[in-house]
Amino acid sequence: MRIVTLVLCAVVIGAVQENRAHSIAFVGATVVDVSAFGSGTADIRDSVVIVQNGRITAVGTRRATKIPRDAEVLDTTGKFIVPGLHDVFATIDNQAYANAFLYLGVTAIVANEAPSDRRDALFMTGTPSPRVYRMATVQGYDPKGLSPAPRTITELMTRGRRMDPAELTTHVDELAGGGVKVLLLHYSLLPDQLRLVAAHARRIGLGTIGELGATSYPEAISAGVRAFVHTSRYSLELASPDLRAKVAAAPFGPPRIPYYEYLASLKDDDPALARYAATLGASGVMLIPTLSLSYLDLPGHRNPWTEPVARLLDPADLNLPADPKTGERPVPANPTRDGFPPGFNEHLQVIEARYCKAGARYLAGSGTDALGTMPGISLHTELELLVKACLTPRQALAAATANVGTAFGWRDVGQIRAGYNADLLVLDADPAADIANVKRIDRLMVAGALIDRAALLRAGK
Repeated sequence: MRIVTLVLCAVVIGAVQENRAHSIAFVGATVVDVSAFGSGTADIRDSVVIVQNGRITAVGTRRATKIPRDAEVLDTTGKFIVPGLHDVFATIDNQAYANAFLYLGVTAIVANEAPSDRRDALFMTGTPSPRVYRMATVQGYDPKGLSPAPRTITELMTRGRRMDPAELTTHVDELAGGGVKVLLLHYSLLPDQLRLVAAHARRIGLGTIGELGATSYPEAISAGVRAFVHTSRYSLELASPDLRAKVAAAPFGPPRIPYYEYLASLKDDDPALARYAATLGASGVMLIPTLSLSYLDLPGHRNPWTEPVARLLDPADLNLPADPKTGERPVPANPTRDGFPPGFNEHLQVIEARYCKAGARYLAGSGTDALGTMPGISLHTELELLVKACLTPRQALAAATANVGTAFGWRDVGQIRAGYNADLLVLDADPAADIANVKRIDRLMVAGALIDRAALLRAGK
């Protein structure tokens, strides 16, 4: 029945993307400045934003900006224009996911292309769809020729053969040639391997995200890795060398529990935490906390199924979804892999707040769809939790927009500027005053095409 529904969605969805004139001019709104990691304040009031052929071609005040004669003029007086949101650690399983992301203003995601026991194969044929930047995992071991294929990192490290520099370089080149835009540098990479991969990725224009074990996070900073993912993982630096080694060898196995118990016991004023926070704050590396993975364990959390867009989603498609009636996290079948010690997820927010207050810089990633996170919905949760950590609403908005282009060297991504992708949101209220206003979407544009948000909900039924 689910397959039939999605086929029907594909038929209906053609009406979602609106046919418009060659040029579109948004006139009268305030363009929100998200530059300089959200510290900029050069908003453009009573603005004109002109879009042609999927690109922004001009931005300025109404007085100073000429509107092309062929442009369709859209009156956005009193509104606010921001770049479309990026979820830099997510996945997309089907058209319903695509609709949910778009409905909530997520116009691009960075998605791991490899299926796993927590996610399905990447869905790349959505119409309409957010942009999908493919991410591939790079390990230090070669799994080719192993039968059966390794199911865990531990098994890979035990049975696999360590890759030499030439093999790693060739592997990265093949990924890039196949359309991969971001590398997830994973637990088994040794320092020399990580340095080689990070340097080569920079040369050929690939972004890098570290989720590390055999290489320390300070070593990865020195190697020029652009971002780290998961508070619970880049905090591994705080554990003892023995515990770090055990987690590196089996990151989703039994060592995970004593490590998480250690983090849950860590005092806010711990000197090691203060030192590491200072290291992260001074480094310029971007952090992707994925705090939304912890949301269902936080006191007073909302039931995500009450969101209007949740009607598009089937709980069976999600990994460990919240109970639709109660909004509570289910008891995991495998607590070693998916469970958390009491108080852990709440204390994780405290640890991230220390990093934030030390000056860390951020990208917004939801972790969708692991551990009950949901497309679109959980990115807004992430923005809310980043503000709770210490960011201003404007800084949190930058984490989902301009910071992405800065982190990965994508020169046409995440800002309302001439030459940039025409992915934008017109909002009814100022997101720099309240991050919740990012949900108040009046108009949605992806690649220069206006999307009918109401049709997204109808098409998903």
